[in-house]
Amino acid sequence: MNNFIRNIGLTFALILLAAMPASATETFTDPSKMIETVADKTFNRIKTDQPIIQQDLEHLRTIVIEELLPYVDSRYAAAVVVGRTVDIRENQQAFDEFVKAFEQYMIGSYAGVLTYYKEQKVMIEPAKAPATQSIITIRTRVIDPGKPDIVIDFKLRRPRNAETWLVIDMIAEGISLLDSKRAELNNMIRQQGLPAVTALLLERAKDPVKIPDNDTANASE
Repeated sequence: MNNFIRNIGLTFALILLAAMPASATETFTDPSKMIETVADKTFNRIKTDQPIIQQDLEHLRTIVIEELLPYVDSRYAAAVVVGRTVDIRENQQAFDEFVKAFEQYMIGSYAGVLTYYKEQKVMIEPAKAPATQSIITIRTRVIDPGKPDIVIDFKLRRPRNAETWLVIDMIAEGISLLDSKRAELNNMIRQQGLPAVTALLLERAKDPVKIPDNDTANASE
């Protein structure tokens, strides 16, 4: 199961890290087109940057910061993680600081996932989003030669009064990354308070990018 979660996390990062100019974030009114465009550009970027990555794994963190964050609704995801444990309106400053820490934590998490990169083919199933729909699921199929296909659902959200779509979650075989982070952090927030968990995430975000020791042998599989 750990290897499966590692693989779907890898796919999530690969699909989202588009090789688009960091200075301009493209607007996507079609959620399927967003995933398709990002997927098409991802592999070229990672292949191009391999010499740098091999010298310094921290470069993966730079890729995440430049290419992933513009297409993720971090604030919404952070609010889901906090849930009802904290009244965000009454603790606005504390929540704003938590959002920043949560972003930094996820940057490190996805950068670590990218250490497992290998060439994969991603098929995106087209989907139409009604004009009134604010959340939609896009199904993707990850094809690895010699292995069963992995079906992954990406959940995208269109913020109020906005045309563009942003990623908020990924679900594979019933496993939601957002739900997993909520399960990990929600009770801690309840018991220790939002500022304490914010400080913890900032500390965790400082950990260097590396292949987890217990999975090193599996990285080349």
